[in-house]
Amino acid sequence: MSAEAKQLAEAREEFVAQWGAMGSQWGINRTMAQIHALLMTSLDPISTDDVMAELQVSRGNAHTNLKELVAWGLVRVVVKKGERREYFEAEKDVWQIFTIVTRERKKREIEPALAVLNRCSEGTKELKTPEGRAFHDQVKQLEEFVGFASKVADKVGSMKHGFAIQMAAKMLG
Repeated sequence: MSAEAKQLAEAREEFVAQWGAMGSQWGINRTMAQIHALLMTSLDPISTDDVMAELQVSRGNAHTNLKELVAWGLVRVVVKKGERREYFEAEKDVWQIFTIVTRERKKREIEPALAVLNRCSEGTKELKTPEGRAFHDQVKQLEEFVGFASKVADKVGSMKHGFAIQMAAKMLG
């Protein structure tokens, strides 16, 4: 192995490991994030067998996580002519990855939280005691804030990459 190939392999291994560690912060498991990182940094589509060998995971683990990545829209199935195996490639556009992860997190985390806040707010709006009023007011404020943040995320996610960057630069500048 050449020095450059060794350097690339070490950097890729570090990236895959770190991306996997960050995955739990995004609501996905470590292996799913590692597979995503592996596919993102591959020039060519990779088979399930390649994923298993590279990450030293079982076929079931690789298969389950690849299917989930496909369901999220972060990974596509690639059919190679004359091949029976499925191959996979990741979305590589960083803005697309951001919008997909944002959409999926909203569906899995924000929407259920908003539903709970709404039920709690509606269920306590008639309370008259100081404790009941305080609870209702707090939950209502949380509901409004989370709803607002969700709408902002939707708006940002629907923007074109360049425009979103310009807007962020203006806000931060």
